[in-house]
Amino acid sequence: MKADAGRKYRAYPTEVQDQVLVRWGHTARALWNVALEQRVYLWEQRRYTLRSVEQCKFLTAARTDLDWMGDLPAQSGQQILRSLDRAYDNFWNPSHPAGFPARKKRGHRLSIPLPGQAVEVRKLNRKWAEVRLPKLGWLRFRLSRAIGGTVRNATVSRDGNGWHVSFGVHTGRMPDVPNGKPACGVDFGVAASAFVSTDTTPRLMPPSLKAKEKKRLKALEQRKARQITYAKKHNGGKYSRRLRTTIVQIARLTTRRANRRRDFTHKLTTDLAKSHGLIGIEDLRVKSMTASAKGTAAAPGRDVRAKAGLNRSVLDNTPGERRRQLEYKARMYGSVLVAVPPFHTSQTCAACGLVDPGSRKGCGRLFACTRCGHEDDADHNASMEIEARARRTGGSDINSTRSVPRMRVPATGRRRMREALQPAHAG
Repeated sequence: MKADAGRKYRAYPTEVQDQVLVRWGHTARALWNVALEQRVYLWEQRRYTLRSVEQCKFLTAARTDLDWMGDLPAQSGQQILRSLDRAYDNFWNPSHPAGFPARKKRGHRLSIPLPGQAVEVRKLNRKWAEVRLPKLGWLRFRLSRAIGGTVRNATVSRDGNGWHVSFGVHTGRMPDVPNGKPACGVDFGVAASAFVSTDTTPRLMPPSLKAKEKKRLKALEQRKARQITYAKKHNGGKYSRRLRTTIVQIARLTTRRANRRRDFTHKLTTDLAKSHGLIGIEDLRVKSMTASAKGTAAAPGRDVRAKAGLNRSVLDNTPGERRRQLEYKARMYGSVLVAVPPFHTSQTCAACGLVDPGSRKGCGRLFACTRCGHEDDADHNASMEIEARARRTGGSDINSTRSVPRMRVPATGRRRMREALQPAHAG
């Protein structure tokens, strides 16, 4: 019985619990790094693959010899080693995008994982509940939504806004049957966050930070740079209390920005999955799109700062996260997600299928076909083209979308095909 849904709540530990959780978070990070180093060393020196079953024996001995390691609950340490197993399995899986397991820095988010058997949840009233953690006691959290299933695992983490407790829950919900709703294509961009082919206006993401917040964030980052320089010159690199306060203030603003971005993404993907039976998106390679242009000392890049600004704008719209959410929400609400090759979607006429860069002069907002005279918003025209390619794919299973060959797609007869398919999908 595996977890098939997640629940996250804001936790409110006492002052003593806060100190304990901070200590545990750093211990969990150190355990991950030590376990990873041990596996890397054994593989490089002896070509021996170490797994969590054997490492748990070493963990038992370390908990006896090291007080700071013994302070961490044994269930949490075992869960960390099992998570390292999953990280290696994902790395070895050729169909998984994960890279080699990375070491966690001191500035990494504090996180303490626990199995479901080690925790107990009880409801206090309509708005509050408690979770019992080993060696810590009852931790209060805000019951913003019902748990709605069996708790299989729990994670206590901290970000810029404070502590949170997350539960992996088994709800037993099966994928919905096809909803039979109309198809659509979605063009994710920078000027227009998302343009849906069935809409007449783009869906714009509100600014993740207001003007005053951006100004304050810039001032705090400048202050942090000055304080770090002073610490290196006069304190041997040791962070002062004022520097740590500045870091906390920056973390609050960046967390607020991430939460606003995540809120828009969830609302957008949920609406798309509920309102459409077929969703076409571009199979973007975000990592290649946002590669740096700075070059090398011998061959420096061009327009480096402009490219860096474009990269920030692309990542601010989180195209990868939108695709990830659409993958599981499409199955949840009875729709199908199809990722199509992205080449020439902004230069192809959705009416006649002509591919001509001259139809979009200067990469502006207007698309004017040089052959048939079709005019439309450039992003809306691209979304119509994405929808046509998704229809041609036939709504294949989501797991097969990554294997779509990057080949030239014939652009003839699109309008006739769309007109022939429209009545069937409309019914």
